[in-house]
Amino acid sequence: MGYLDIESTASLFYLAAGASVLLGLVSFTLPDTPPDRTENASISSVLGKEALVLFRQRSFLVFFFSSLAICIPLSFYYSFANPFLNELDVPNAAGKMTLGQFSEFLFLLVIPFAFKRFGIKTMLAVGILAWIIRYVLFAYGDAGTGMGMLYVGILLHGVCYDFFFVTGQIYVDQVAGERIRNAAQGLITFATYGVGMLIGSYVAGVITEWFALPAIAATQYNWQEVWLIPAGIAAVVLIVFLMTFRDRSKGISVGSTST
Repeated sequence: MGYLDIESTASLFYLAAGASVLLGLVSFTLPDTPPDRTENASISSVLGKEALVLFRQRSFLVFFFSSLAICIPLSFYYSFANPFLNELDVPNAAGKMTLGQFSEFLFLLVIPFAFKRFGIKTMLAVGILAWIIRYVLFAYGDAGTGMGMLYVGILLHGVCYDFFFVTGQIYVDQVAGERIRNAAQGLITFATYGVGMLIGSYVAGVITEWFALPAIAATQYNWQEVWLIPAGIAAVVLIVFLMTFRDRSKGISVGSTST
C-alpha cells in the first residue's frame, strides 16, 4: 500500500537519531542563557493560573474554546494524513507532506501584512475555513486525477496553522498585556497542545475506527467519511466563532508582540 519496508524504516530512524545527536552537540555551542530568577516560579504560574482573569472577556473565552475545538481537526491531520496518503498509493507520501512545512514558512511571512489589512477576527476565521477546505479536498481527492486536490490540501497547512495558531498567540499577547503575558501564553499552550491535542487525538482515533472497512477492502478505512467529520467540526467552530467573537484589534502592530 505504499508503506516503507522494515529496512528503509530503520534507515530513517538512524538518520533521525543522528540528526538529533548532531543538534544536541550544536546546542553546547550556543550562548549561555541562565534562568531568570527575579520571579518565583510555580506550577500555577507555568499553567497560566494568573491569566484566568482573561475569561472575563467574552472574545477571549470564545477564542479559548475555539482553540480547543479546532485541535480535533488538527489531530486528524497529524495522526492520519500520512496513512491516508500511503493507502492511496501516493508516491513518497512523507516527502510530499513536507510541502505543508514549506507553506507554513511562506505564510509566516504573510502574517504582518495580513494583520494590517484584515485584523484578528478575519485571520482567525480564514484559518478555520482553511481546515474545512483542506478536509473536503482530502475527502474527494485521489492519487490519480484528484492528485491536485491532495496537493492543495497539503499546501493549505500554512493557512490552517499560521492563520489560527500563530495569529492566536499574537492575539493572546495583545489582550493579556505585559504583566500576565507569559501566564496567558502558558495557559493557551497548555489548553491547546496539552488538553486540546489529548482530546483531539482520542476523538480522531474513535471516529476513524467507526469507518474501518473489512479486511478484503482496498483501503483500511472509508477515508471520505473520515475526512468529512473534521470538516464538519471545523464548520461548526467557524459558525460559532463568527457569531460570537468581537475583533477590537484591527491595525495592531505585530512587531510589538513577543511571540
